[in-house]
This record gives sequence, C-alpha cells and structure tokens, in this order.
Amino acid sequence: MRVAMDANALMMPVEAGVRVFDELDRVLDDYDAVVPETVLAELEKLGAGSGEEATAASVAADLADRCETVETEESYADDALYALAVDGDADAVVTNDGPLRERLLDAGVPVIHLRGRNQMTITRP
Repeated sequence: MRVAMDANALMMPVEAGVRVFDELDRVLDDYDAVVPETVLAELEKLGAGSGEEATAASVAADLADRCETVETEESYADDALYALAVDGDADAVVTNDGPLRERLLDAGVPVIHLRGRNQMTITRP
C-alpha cells in the first residue's frame, strides 16, 4: 500500500505525542510512504517561525526523510494529496485535516487519521 503523508500527520509526534510511523506499522501490514513536495514546502515555511508549531514542523521535516518525495502539478498541499490519491499514485492519505478527509472520502479514497488521543485508524469510504 502506498500512503501519502500530510504535514499535520508528520507533525503528530510533537503536537499529539503520536509516533506516526509506529502507528502506521501497527495499522498497515506493508506500506510505502510518500510526501508531495508541496507538503515539504509547507513544513519548511512553518519551521521558519517560532514556538511549538515551528518545532513540530522541524521534527516533521526530519520524519519526511523516511518518505519518498513526489512531484505534483498542484501548488497547494491539500490539492497535491488529493490528486495523488485520485490519480491512483497513493492508495490512502494520512491526515487529520477534517475538510481534506471529507473530500478524500467523497472521492472514494481511504483516510488514515488519529482516533482518540494516540491511535490511528483507517476510515474507508
């Protein structure tokens, strides 16, 4: 299974205390994680600030090294994740973004997200 990672998913270790890749290992048998370049750009922008969000973005950027970086034509991260999934380049998307999650589910794309405080689950359309 190929899963696309959103910025907020990669920021979970700091923001929610969730070891995102350990949780993905638990939820999925076998997977390859990908991250669109637009997500990396978003993390870089957030990481340039200060405070907890900047720290979370810096940690997320380091975690993104565990993912394959992919190019998309979209300049907005949510659109890039949606396009990857709808075009079949990703089988699911890891995100906690409510509007993106609904958009993906409406398009028939499974979403992996945080359930409760520290566990991830898959919601299928």
